[in-house]
Amino acid sequence: MKKSILYSLSLLFIISACNPLDENPKAFIATDNFYKTDEDADAAVIAVHNAINSSTHTLYNRLIQISTEMATDDYEAGPRARNAHVRALSNLTHDASNDRMLEIWRQSYDGINRANVAIDNIANNPNLDFQKAKDLINEAKFLRAVFYFNIVRWFGDVPLVLHEVKSLSPETINISNTPETEVYAQIENDLIDAESLPVTQPIKGRITSGAAKSLLAKVYLTQKKWQKAAEKSKEVIDSKMYDLFENYADVFNVATKNGKEHIYSAQFKGFTNWNGNMLASTAAPTSVPGIAGDQADALHKEGGLFEAFAENDTRKYITFAVEFVSPTDGKTYKVAPHFNKYFDPATPASPGQSSKNTPIIRFAEVLLINSEALNELNGPSAEAFAGIDRVRQRAGIDLLSVTSPSISKDDFRETVFEERRKELVYEYQRWFDLARRGSDYFVAKLKAAGKNNAQPKHIHFPIPQRELDLNPNLKQVPDWR
Repeated sequence: MKKSILYSLSLLFIISACNPLDENPKAFIATDNFYKTDEDADAAVIAVHNAINSSTHTLYNRLIQISTEMATDDYEAGPRARNAHVRALSNLTHDASNDRMLEIWRQSYDGINRANVAIDNIANNPNLDFQKAKDLINEAKFLRAVFYFNIVRWFGDVPLVLHEVKSLSPETINISNTPETEVYAQIENDLIDAESLPVTQPIKGRITSGAAKSLLAKVYLTQKKWQKAAEKSKEVIDSKMYDLFENYADVFNVATKNGKEHIYSAQFKGFTNWNGNMLASTAAPTSVPGIAGDQADALHKEGGLFEAFAENDTRKYITFAVEFVSPTDGKTYKVAPHFNKYFDPATPASPGQSSKNTPIIRFAEVLLINSEALNELNGPSAEAFAGIDRVRQRAGIDLLSVTSPSISKDDFRETVFEERRKELVYEYQRWFDLARRGSDYFVAKLKAAGKNNAQPKHIHFPIPQRELDLNPNLKQVPDWR
Protein backbone atom coordinates (compact mmCIF):
# COMPACT_ATOMS: atom_id res chain seq x y z
CA MET A 1 0.00 0.00 0.00
CA LYS A 2 1.64 3.18 -1.13
CA LYS A 3 0.54 5.88 1.25
CA SER A 4 2.67 8.53 2.92
CA ILE A 5 0.80 8.20 6.20
CA LEU A 6 -0.89 5.17 7.70
CA TYR A 7 -4.57 5.64 8.42
CA SER A 8 -7.10 2.98 9.34
CA LEU A 9 -8.29 1.27 6.19
CA SER A 10 -11.44 -0.80 5.77
CA LEU A 11 -9.83 -4.21 5.65
CA LEU A 12 -11.89 -5.75 8.37
CA PHE A 13 -13.02 -8.97 6.74
CA ILE A 14 -9.75 -10.60 5.78
CA ILE A 15 -9.50 -12.11 9.24
CA SER A 16 -11.83 -13.29 11.94
CA ALA A 17 -12.99 -10.40 14.06
CA CYS A 18 -14.09 -12.63 16.91
CA ASN A 19 -12.82 -12.55 20.44
CA PRO A 20 -11.34 -16.01 21.16
CA LEU A 21 -13.61 -16.03 24.21
CA ASP A 22 -16.69 -14.86 22.29
CA GLU A 23 -19.37 -17.35 21.28
CA ASN A 24 -20.40 -15.45 18.12
CA PRO A 25 -17.65 -15.65 15.50
CA LYS A 26 -17.87 -13.20 12.59
CA ALA A 27 -17.49 -14.34 9.00
CA PHE A 28 -14.02 -14.34 7.47
CA ILE A 29 -12.45 -15.01 4.12
CA ALA A 30 -10.59 -18.31 4.04
CA THR A 31 -6.86 -17.75 4.32
CA ASP A 32 -6.33 -20.12 1.37
CA ASN A 33 -7.66 -17.29 -0.78
CA PHE A 34 -5.42 -14.65 0.78
CA TYR A 35 -1.72 -14.12 1.59
CA LYS A 36 -0.78 -14.75 -2.03
CA THR A 37 1.38 -11.62 -2.36
CA ASP A 38 3.40 -9.16 -0.30
CA GLU A 39 0.49 -6.74 -0.68
CA ASP A 40 -1.89 -9.28 0.86
CA ALA A 41 0.42 -9.74 3.83
CA ASP A 42 0.78 -5.99 4.23
CA ALA A 43 -3.01 -5.61 4.21
CA ALA A 44 -3.29 -8.19 6.99
CA VAL A 45 -0.98 -6.13 9.20
CA ILE A 46 -2.89 -2.95 8.36
CA ALA A 47 -5.95 -4.79 9.69
CA VAL A 48 -4.14 -5.20 13.02
CA HIS A 49 -3.47 -1.46 13.07
CA ASN A 50 -7.20 -0.95 12.52
CA ALA A 51 -7.91 -2.48 15.92
CA ILE A 52 -6.05 0.44 17.51
CA ASN A 53 -8.26 3.25 16.26
CA SER A 54 -10.30 2.34 13.20
CA SER A 55 -13.45 4.21 14.25
CA THR A 56 -15.13 5.97 17.14
CA HIS A 57 -14.77 4.35 20.56
CA THR A 58 -12.06 1.93 19.53
CA LEU A 59 -9.24 1.44 22.02
CA TYR A 60 -7.14 4.49 21.13
CA ASN A 61 -10.05 6.53 19.90
CA ARG A 62 -11.49 7.33 23.35
CA LEU A 63 -12.38 3.85 24.64
CA ILE A 64 -9.43 3.77 27.04
CA GLN A 65 -10.46 7.19 28.32
CA ILE A 66 -14.04 6.24 29.15
CA SER A 67 -13.21 2.76 30.40
CA THR A 68 -10.13 3.29 32.56
CA GLU A 69 -8.91 6.89 32.76
CA MET A 70 -12.22 8.00 34.26
CA ALA A 71 -11.27 5.97 37.32
CA THR A 72 -8.39 8.31 38.26
CA ASP A 73 -7.85 11.53 40.17
CA ASP A 74 -7.49 13.66 37.02
CA TYR A 75 -10.66 12.85 35.09
CA GLU A 76 -14.37 12.51 35.57
CA ALA A 77 -17.46 11.95 33.46
CA GLY A 78 -18.48 15.31 32.03
CA PRO A 79 -21.96 16.81 32.13
CA ARG A 80 -22.86 15.17 28.82
CA ALA A 81 -21.46 11.72 29.58
CA ARG A 82 -24.78 9.86 29.39
CA ASN A 83 -23.62 6.27 29.77
CA ALA A 84 -24.31 5.02 33.31
CA HIS A 85 -21.38 2.60 33.03
CA VAL A 86 -18.98 5.48 32.30
CA ARG A 87 -20.32 7.41 35.29
CA ALA A 88 -19.87 4.33 37.46
CA LEU A 89 -16.22 4.16 36.45
CA SER A 90 -15.80 7.85 37.21
CA ASN A 91 -17.25 7.27 40.69
CA LEU A 92 -15.48 3.92 41.20
CA THR A 93 -18.77 2.09 41.65
CA HIS A 94 -18.21 -0.15 38.61
CA ASP A 95 -18.35 -3.95 38.71
CA ALA A 96 -17.98 -6.95 36.39
CA SER A 97 -21.23 -6.10 34.59
CA ASN A 98 -19.83 -2.78 33.35
CA ASP A 99 -20.16 -2.61 29.57
CA ARG A 100 -16.92 -0.64 29.19
CA MET A 101 -15.01 -3.54 30.75
CA LEU A 102 -16.57 -5.89 28.23
CA GLU A 103 -15.64 -3.60 25.39
CA ILE A 104 -11.95 -3.16 26.29
CA TRP A 105 -11.70 -6.93 26.78
CA ARG A 106 -13.42 -7.68 23.49
CA GLN A 107 -11.47 -5.15 21.45
CA SER A 108 -8.15 -6.16 22.98
CA TYR A 109 -8.66 -9.81 22.07
CA ASP A 110 -9.94 -8.82 18.66
CA GLY A 111 -6.63 -7.03 18.08
CA ILE A 112 -4.67 -9.99 19.46
CA ASN A 113 -6.55 -12.39 17.20
CA ARG A 114 -5.89 -10.21 14.17
CA ALA A 115 -2.19 -10.16 15.03
CA ASN A 116 -2.15 -13.95 15.49
CA VAL A 117 -3.84 -14.47 12.12
CA ALA A 118 -1.29 -12.25 10.40
CA ILE A 119 1.71 -13.81 12.17
CA ASP A 120 0.66 -17.41 11.52
CA ASN A 121 -0.29 -16.99 7.89
CA ILE A 122 2.58 -14.76 6.84
CA ALA A 123 5.03 -17.16 8.47
CA ASN A 124 3.50 -20.14 6.65
CA ASN A 125 3.60 -18.65 3.16
CA PRO A 126 6.83 -19.44 1.26
CA ASN A 127 5.80 -17.20 -1.65
CA LEU A 128 6.41 -13.96 0.22
CA ASP A 129 9.63 -11.98 0.14
CA PHE A 130 11.63 -13.18 3.16
CA GLN A 131 12.65 -9.82 4.59
CA LYS A 132 9.26 -8.27 3.89
CA ALA A 133 7.54 -11.19 5.63
CA LYS A 134 9.90 -10.97 8.63
CA ASP A 135 9.26 -7.25 9.04
CA LEU A 136 5.49 -7.67 8.79
CA ILE A 137 5.49 -10.48 11.35
CA ASN A 138 7.51 -8.34 13.75
CA GLU A 139 5.21 -5.38 13.21
CA ALA A 140 2.25 -7.60 14.11
CA LYS A 141 4.16 -8.85 17.16
CA PHE A 142 4.69 -5.26 18.30
CA LEU A 143 0.97 -4.59 18.04
CA ARG A 144 0.16 -7.84 19.85
CA ALA A 145 2.49 -6.67 22.62
CA VAL A 146 0.60 -3.37 22.86
CA PHE A 147 -2.71 -5.18 23.34
CA TYR A 148 -1.32 -7.62 25.89
CA PHE A 149 0.56 -4.90 27.77
CA ASN A 150 -2.72 -3.06 28.27
CA ILE A 151 -4.86 -6.00 29.34
CA VAL A 152 -2.30 -7.57 31.68
CA ARG A 153 -2.09 -4.25 33.51
CA TRP A 154 -5.88 -3.90 33.57
CA PHE A 155 -6.81 -7.47 34.52
CA GLY A 156 -3.68 -9.25 35.78
CA ASP A 157 -3.74 -12.95 34.84
CA VAL A 158 -5.38 -13.14 31.40
CA PRO A 159 -5.59 -15.88 28.75
CA LEU A 160 -2.48 -15.94 26.57
CA VAL A 161 -3.52 -16.76 23.01
CA LEU A 162 -0.69 -16.87 20.45
CA HIS A 163 -2.20 -18.53 17.39
CA GLU A 164 -5.15 -18.08 15.09
CA VAL A 165 -8.40 -19.44 16.49
CA LYS A 166 -9.58 -22.00 13.93
CA SER A 167 -11.96 -24.07 16.00
CA LEU A 168 -14.87 -23.35 18.30
CA SER A 169 -14.37 -26.51 20.32
CA PRO A 170 -14.51 -26.09 24.12
CA GLU A 171 -10.80 -26.94 24.32
CA THR A 172 -10.01 -24.06 21.98
CA ILE A 173 -12.21 -21.31 23.32
CA ASN A 174 -12.42 -22.12 27.04
CA ILE A 175 -8.98 -20.80 27.82
CA SER A 176 -7.70 -20.48 31.37
CA ASN A 177 -5.99 -17.44 32.86
CA THR A 178 -2.25 -17.33 32.27
CA PRO A 179 -0.02 -16.11 35.12
CA GLU A 180 0.86 -12.45 34.75
CA THR A 181 4.59 -13.23 34.67
CA GLU A 182 4.14 -15.45 31.61
CA VAL A 183 2.12 -12.78 29.81
CA TYR A 184 4.86 -10.25 30.48
CA ALA A 185 7.49 -12.70 29.24
CA GLN A 186 5.61 -13.01 25.95
CA ILE A 187 5.28 -9.24 25.65
CA GLU A 188 9.03 -8.93 26.11
CA ASN A 189 9.71 -11.65 23.52
CA ASP A 190 7.46 -9.98 20.96
CA LEU A 191 9.13 -6.62 21.47
CA ILE A 192 12.63 -8.09 21.36
CA ASP A 193 11.74 -9.61 17.98
CA ALA A 194 10.32 -6.26 16.86
CA GLU A 195 13.61 -4.53 17.69
CA SER A 196 14.91 -5.90 14.38
CA LEU A 197 12.43 -3.75 12.45
CA PRO A 198 13.82 -0.91 10.29
CA VAL A 199 15.03 2.21 12.06
CA THR A 200 12.77 4.31 9.83
CA GLN A 201 9.69 3.51 7.78
CA PRO A 202 8.64 5.12 4.48
CA ILE A 203 5.02 5.06 5.65
CA LYS A 204 4.33 7.26 8.64
CA GLY A 205 2.63 5.44 11.49
CA ARG A 206 4.28 2.08 10.81
CA ILE A 207 6.33 0.45 13.53
CA THR A 208 10.07 1.03 13.83
CA SER A 209 12.87 -0.49 15.84
CA GLY A 210 12.85 2.59 18.06
CA ALA A 211 9.18 2.07 18.88
CA ALA A 212 9.88 -1.51 19.96
CA LYS A 213 12.83 -0.44 22.14
CA SER A 214 10.84 2.39 23.72
CA LEU A 215 7.85 0.24 24.57
CA LEU A 216 10.15 -2.48 25.86
CA ALA A 217 11.77 0.04 28.22
CA LYS A 218 8.30 0.87 29.52
CA VAL A 219 7.43 -2.81 29.96
CA TYR A 220 10.62 -3.28 31.98
CA LEU A 221 9.85 -0.20 34.07
CA THR A 222 6.33 -1.42 34.84
CA GLN A 223 7.78 -4.69 36.16
CA LYS A 224 10.40 -2.81 38.21
CA LYS A 225 13.21 -4.27 36.13
CA TRP A 226 15.10 -1.06 36.72
CA GLN A 227 18.44 -2.01 35.16
CA LYS A 228 16.87 -3.21 31.93
CA ALA A 229 14.58 -0.17 31.79
CA ALA A 230 17.54 2.16 32.26
CA GLU A 231 19.62 0.39 29.62
CA LYS A 232 16.87 0.14 27.02
CA SER A 233 15.71 3.75 27.41
CA LYS A 234 19.34 4.91 27.20
CA GLU A 235 19.70 2.94 23.98
CA VAL A 236 16.81 4.93 22.51
CA ILE A 237 18.22 8.24 23.81
CA ASP A 238 21.73 7.51 22.55
CA SER A 239 20.44 6.53 19.10
CA LYS A 240 19.77 10.23 18.37
CA MET A 241 16.79 9.13 16.28
CA TYR A 242 14.41 11.19 18.43
CA ASP A 243 14.40 14.52 20.18
CA LEU A 244 12.00 16.90 21.90
CA PHE A 245 10.24 19.52 19.88
CA GLU A 246 11.44 22.94 20.94
CA ASN A 247 7.79 24.01 21.26
CA TYR A 248 5.53 21.73 23.31
CA ALA A 249 2.56 22.73 21.14
CA ASP A 250 4.16 20.98 18.17
CA VAL A 251 3.60 17.63 19.87
CA PHE A 252 -0.09 18.16 19.10
CA ASN A 253 -0.08 20.16 15.87
CA VAL A 254 -1.42 18.62 12.69
CA ALA A 255 1.43 20.14 10.68
CA THR A 256 4.12 18.52 12.86
CA LYS A 257 2.62 15.11 13.63
CA ASN A 258 4.83 12.07 13.17
CA GLY A 259 7.76 14.36 13.90
CA LYS A 260 11.00 13.90 15.77
CA GLU A 261 9.37 13.40 19.19
CA HIS A 262 6.71 10.94 18.04
CA ILE A 263 7.88 7.36 18.42
CA TYR A 264 4.52 5.65 17.98
CA SER A 265 1.13 7.36 17.69
CA ALA A 266 -2.46 6.50 16.93
CA GLN A 267 -3.04 8.05 13.51
CA PHE A 268 -6.04 10.26 12.79
CA LYS A 269 -7.29 12.07 9.72
CA GLY A 270 -10.60 13.85 9.91
CA PHE A 271 -13.36 13.27 7.36
CA THR A 272 -11.72 9.98 6.33
CA ASN A 273 -13.74 6.84 7.09
CA TRP A 274 -14.83 8.25 10.46
CA ASN A 275 -11.22 8.39 11.54
CA GLY A 276 -11.16 11.70 13.38
CA ASN A 277 -9.88 11.97 16.93
CA MET A 278 -12.90 11.75 19.24
CA LEU A 279 -10.96 13.10 22.23
CA ALA A 280 -11.18 16.50 20.55
CA SER A 281 -14.97 16.40 20.60
CA THR A 282 -15.55 14.86 23.99
CA ALA A 283 -13.40 17.47 25.73
CA ALA A 284 -14.66 20.48 23.76
CA PRO A 285 -17.14 22.94 25.31
CA THR A 286 -20.84 23.11 24.55
CA SER A 287 -21.18 26.79 25.50
CA VAL A 288 -19.27 28.43 22.63
CA PRO A 289 -21.26 29.29 19.49
CA GLY A 290 -19.94 27.43 16.47
CA ILE A 291 -18.05 24.78 18.46
CA ALA A 292 -20.06 21.57 18.59
CA GLY A 293 -18.38 20.01 21.60
CA ASP A 294 -19.67 17.16 23.74
CA GLN A 295 -18.04 17.94 27.10
CA ALA A 296 -18.29 14.28 28.04
CA ASP A 297 -14.69 14.13 29.34
CA ALA A 298 -14.05 16.60 32.13
CA LEU A 299 -11.26 17.63 34.48
CA HIS A 300 -11.76 16.31 38.01
CA LYS A 301 -11.26 19.63 39.77
CA GLU A 302 -10.67 18.19 43.23
CA GLY A 303 -7.57 16.45 41.89
CA GLY A 304 -5.81 19.79 41.54
CA LEU A 305 -4.19 19.00 38.20
CA PHE A 306 -4.73 22.41 36.62
CA GLU A 307 -3.35 24.18 39.69
CA ALA A 308 -0.33 21.84 39.78
CA PHE A 309 1.10 23.58 36.71
CA ALA A 310 3.22 26.66 37.38
CA GLU A 311 1.82 29.66 35.56
CA ASN A 312 4.99 29.91 33.45
CA ASP A 313 4.84 26.22 32.49
CA THR A 314 4.38 26.33 28.72
CA ARG A 315 2.42 23.06 28.85
CA LYS A 316 -0.39 24.53 30.92
CA TYR A 317 -2.31 26.35 28.21
CA ILE A 318 -1.55 23.75 25.56
CA THR A 319 -2.95 21.03 27.78
CA PHE A 320 -5.92 23.16 28.84
CA ALA A 321 -7.98 25.92 27.25
CA VAL A 322 -9.71 28.48 29.44
CA GLU A 323 -11.13 30.49 26.57
CA PHE A 324 -12.27 29.90 23.02
CA VAL A 325 -12.90 32.31 20.17
CA SER A 326 -16.24 31.58 18.56
CA PRO A 327 -15.97 30.89 14.84
CA THR A 328 -19.55 32.16 14.56
CA ASP A 329 -19.47 35.60 16.19
CA GLY A 330 -15.75 36.18 16.76
CA LYS A 331 -16.22 36.74 20.48
CA THR A 332 -13.96 35.25 23.16
CA TYR A 333 -15.74 33.00 25.64
CA LYS A 334 -14.24 32.16 29.03
CA VAL A 335 -14.68 28.56 30.15
CA ALA A 336 -13.56 26.33 32.99
CA PRO A 337 -10.35 24.47 32.07
CA HIS A 338 -11.03 22.05 29.21
CA PHE A 339 -8.59 19.45 27.87
CA ASN A 340 -7.26 20.97 24.70
CA LYS A 341 -4.47 18.82 23.23
CA TYR A 342 -6.54 17.40 20.40
CA PHE A 343 -8.92 20.26 19.54
CA ASP A 344 -8.34 21.04 15.88
CA PRO A 345 -9.08 24.69 15.01
CA ALA A 346 -9.77 23.56 11.46
CA THR A 347 -12.86 21.57 12.52
CA PRO A 348 -14.77 23.57 15.17
CA ALA A 349 -18.20 22.56 13.85
CA SER A 350 -17.16 18.88 13.90
CA PRO A 351 -14.52 18.54 16.62
CA GLY A 352 -14.58 14.76 16.38
CA GLN A 353 -13.04 15.09 12.92
CA SER A 354 -9.80 16.38 14.41
CA SER A 355 -6.70 15.23 12.53
CA LYS A 356 -4.43 15.41 15.56
CA ASN A 357 -2.72 12.15 16.48
CA THR A 358 -2.71 10.67 19.98
CA PRO A 359 0.81 9.75 21.14
CA ILE A 360 1.11 6.20 22.46
CA ILE A 361 4.77 6.65 23.31
CA ARG A 362 6.94 9.68 22.64
CA PHE A 363 10.47 10.75 23.39
CA ALA A 364 9.58 12.83 26.46
CA GLU A 365 8.29 9.68 28.12
CA VAL A 366 11.47 7.78 27.28
CA LEU A 367 13.47 10.50 29.05
CA LEU A 368 11.25 10.19 32.11
CA ILE A 369 11.50 6.38 32.04
CA ASN A 370 15.26 6.71 32.05
CA SER A 371 15.27 9.13 34.99
CA GLU A 372 12.89 7.01 37.02
CA ALA A 373 14.82 3.79 36.45
CA LEU A 374 18.18 5.39 37.23
CA ASN A 375 16.84 6.86 40.45
CA GLU A 376 15.54 3.47 41.56
CA LEU A 377 18.97 1.98 40.90
CA ASN A 378 21.29 4.61 42.34
CA GLY A 379 19.27 7.51 43.64
CA PRO A 380 19.29 11.05 42.18
CA SER A 381 22.52 10.95 40.17
CA ALA A 382 23.51 13.52 37.58
CA GLU A 383 22.46 11.05 34.91
CA ALA A 384 19.04 10.65 36.55
CA PHE A 385 18.56 14.42 36.63
CA ALA A 386 19.38 14.68 32.92
CA GLY A 387 16.18 13.18 31.51
CA ILE A 388 13.68 14.95 33.72
CA ASP A 389 15.53 18.25 33.32
CA ARG A 390 15.32 18.03 29.52
CA VAL A 391 11.54 17.74 29.88
CA ARG A 392 11.36 20.57 32.42
CA GLN A 393 13.63 22.81 30.36
CA ARG A 394 11.34 22.46 27.34
CA ALA A 395 8.40 23.32 29.62
CA GLY A 396 10.15 26.55 30.67
CA ILE A 397 10.29 25.67 34.38
CA ASP A 398 13.26 25.48 36.72
CA LEU A 399 15.59 22.52 36.42
CA LEU A 400 15.27 20.01 39.22
CA SER A 401 19.06 19.76 39.51
CA VAL A 402 19.15 23.49 40.24
CA THR A 403 16.19 23.80 42.62
CA SER A 404 16.69 20.50 44.47
CA PRO A 405 20.26 19.23 43.97
CA SER A 406 20.13 17.25 47.24
CA ILE A 407 16.68 15.75 46.73
CA SER A 408 16.08 12.35 48.31
CA LYS A 409 15.43 9.18 46.34
CA ASP A 410 11.80 9.08 47.50
CA ASP A 411 11.17 12.73 46.63
CA PHE A 412 12.85 12.29 43.25
CA ARG A 413 10.53 9.35 42.53
CA GLU A 414 7.49 11.43 43.38
CA THR A 415 8.75 14.36 41.32
CA VAL A 416 9.15 12.13 38.27
CA PHE A 417 5.60 10.88 38.75
CA GLU A 418 4.27 14.42 38.97
CA GLU A 419 6.26 15.33 35.87
CA ARG A 420 4.71 12.38 34.03
CA ARG A 421 1.30 13.53 35.22
CA LYS A 422 1.76 17.01 33.76
CA GLU A 423 3.64 16.04 30.63
CA LEU A 424 1.30 13.21 29.61
CA VAL A 425 -2.15 14.56 30.50
CA TYR A 426 -4.95 13.05 28.39
CA GLU A 427 -2.61 10.55 26.75
CA TYR A 428 -3.98 7.38 28.45
CA GLN A 429 -1.23 7.23 31.06
CA ARG A 430 -2.60 8.24 34.46
CA TRP A 431 -4.42 5.04 35.50
CA PHE A 432 -1.45 2.89 34.53
CA ASP A 433 0.91 5.11 36.52
CA LEU A 434 -1.26 5.08 39.63
CA ALA A 435 -1.85 1.34 39.48
CA ARG A 436 1.80 0.40 39.09
CA ARG A 437 2.62 2.23 42.31
CA GLY A 438 0.40 -0.21 44.21
CA SER A 439 -2.93 -0.15 46.01
CA ASP A 440 -1.88 2.08 48.93
CA TYR A 441 -0.61 4.78 46.58
CA PHE A 442 -3.60 4.45 44.27
CA VAL A 443 -6.16 4.72 47.06
CA ALA A 444 -4.37 7.60 48.77
CA LYS A 445 -4.21 9.67 45.59
CA LEU A 446 -7.86 9.11 44.72
CA LYS A 447 -9.14 9.78 48.21
CA ALA A 448 -7.06 12.96 48.36
CA ALA A 449 -8.94 13.99 45.21
CA GLY A 450 -12.32 13.28 46.81
CA LYS A 451 -12.95 9.95 45.10
CA ASN A 452 -13.74 8.23 48.36
CA ASN A 453 -15.00 4.99 46.83
CA ALA A 454 -11.44 4.00 45.92
CA GLN A 455 -10.42 0.59 47.24
CA PRO A 456 -7.30 -1.58 46.88
CA LYS A 457 -9.09 -3.77 44.31
CA HIS A 458 -9.24 -0.81 41.91
CA ILE A 459 -5.63 -1.27 40.80
CA HIS A 460 -7.21 -3.86 38.49
CA PHE A 461 -10.51 -3.97 36.64
CA PRO A 462 -12.90 -6.90 36.91
CA ILE A 463 -12.95 -9.44 34.10
CA PRO A 464 -16.35 -9.01 32.39
CA GLN A 465 -19.05 -11.22 33.87
CA ARG A 466 -20.20 -12.20 30.39
CA GLU A 467 -16.80 -13.74 29.65
CA LEU A 468 -16.85 -15.62 32.96
CA ASP A 469 -20.31 -16.96 32.17
CA LEU A 470 -19.20 -18.17 28.73
CA ASN A 471 -15.91 -19.69 29.81
CA PRO A 472 -15.93 -22.02 32.84
CA ASN A 473 -12.12 -22.07 32.91
CA LEU A 474 -11.77 -18.31 33.26
CA LYS A 475 -11.35 -16.98 36.81
CA GLN A 476 -12.14 -13.54 38.12
CA VAL A 477 -9.42 -11.17 39.34
CA PRO A 478 -8.85 -12.26 42.97
CA ASP A 479 -9.80 -8.94 44.59
CA TRP A 480 -13.05 -8.87 42.58
CA ARG A 481 -14.27 -12.37 43.53
